[in-house]
Amino acid sequence: MKQLTILTGASRGLGLALAEQLLAPDHTLVCISRKTNPELTRLAENAGAVLEQWTLDLAQTAIAEQTLRQWLAGQSATYWSSATLINNACGLPPLLPLRDAKGDDLSYAMRVGLEAPLLLSSAFLDATRHWAVSRKVLNISSGLGRRAMASQAAYCAAKAGMDHFIRCMALDEALYPNGAKVCSLAPGVIDTDMQVQLRSADPAQFPDVINFSNMHTQGQLSSPAQTASNVLAYLARPDFGSHSVGDVRD
Repeated sequence: MKQLTILTGASRGLGLALAEQLLAPDHTLVCISRKTNPELTRLAENAGAVLEQWTLDLAQTAIAEQTLRQWLAGQSATYWSSATLINNACGLPPLLPLRDAKGDDLSYAMRVGLEAPLLLSSAFLDATRHWAVSRKVLNISSGLGRRAMASQAAYCAAKAGMDHFIRCMALDEALYPNGAKVCSLAPGVIDTDMQVQLRSADPAQFPDVINFSNMHTQGQLSSPAQTASNVLAYLARPDFGSHSVGDVRD
């Protein structure tokens, strides 16, 4: 029997680091991203892991949801020892005050960062509801879902929405004999392309740029690999799901 993990946003950054660390002979990893990563394919072959990379734009939420639902419907519940969905993908729109933001950018960020995780979680929970295995849903959230920041309205709103819908999911799943364990987890501050974008922004448009620049120069950023290790350790904790909203640094 194999462990199944479905991971979004796996082509770079934290998602790629998570994917690399999930590759193991007893594991099947399904990655959903706009692009495939050839190096990940090579690593999977070397590790003896089963890897599928689906090229989907998560902004096309209905297509992503139906693709996952149909794939899970074709799986045998007795083949798997566990099933996990990790909603990692997000969209960071241009760093602008809301009044200066373009509607298309805001819409894209909300579809990828909130609507897609909501729909994928629904599909996952429905399709696996009768699987007699451990089931988990992990949202990769952010501290910015819990505190406001100027010029970050869409990103903050998406992450706050992830936190809150997982609270509702936790209440739902607690009512069932084999309900899924769920958590929306802030992973800490990571040295990724998004951080480069934040500390390179125009201070006139993004007042907090100096804070992100200082975190970089003072060595306060965690590497994607270390963060991935911390996140997966949290996911493996016996008490995972006892708190529906958490922080990897807790």
